[in-house]
Amino acid sequence: MSNYLEVRWHGRGGQGTVTGAKTLAEAILSKGKHIQAFPEYGPERRGAPVRVFNRFSDNPIRMHTPVKTPHIVLVVDPTLIGATNVTEGLREDSIVIVNTTDTPAQLRKTLNLGPKQKVFTLPATKISIDAIGRALPNAPMMGGFVKAVPIMSIDDLLVEIRASFEGKFPEKIIEGNLSAIRRGYEEAISDV
Repeated sequence: MSNYLEVRWHGRGGQGTVTGAKTLAEAILSKGKHIQAFPEYGPERRGAPVRVFNRFSDNPIRMHTPVKTPHIVLVVDPTLIGATNVTEGLREDSIVIVNTTDTPAQLRKTLNLGPKQKVFTLPATKISIDAIGRALPNAPMMGGFVKAVPIMSIDDLLVEIRASFEGKFPEKIIEGNLSAIRRGYEEAISDV
């Protein structure tokens, strides 16, 4: 990866979108990559739309602007589809990862994606409720990201998340998040 890998997340306040992007970036940092993770807020309140950006590179990142042409888009809250343009600036070969029970083929049609663009779907909200006990879809979305973009293995991601969470959270919370990440990886499906 000699250039930037640019990522845009779409979610709502209270879903862990900002935390997910930052946690993913910290995990990828362990692979010797240069990273960025930063949010763009509208009104700062629970339920308000939020966009979060990541950049990953083998080289120092000197750009500090929002991601305009993402390689990867993660839609943490599917109600934002149609309410905001989640496909804005997509590249010809972008990957879109959506928290939904819809099939990838359904989402491809809904989002009007091109033939070289990939779509992955996973039921991240359901997974998080099952694994964590709350609707925090950020953890399964990280697992879905690693499946769609093999920047690191799922096992390496889980090791890094555990190391990041130890001492901050009780073991039950850590295990729930690790389970949600693994299930997100396992349950993410694509139509290509």
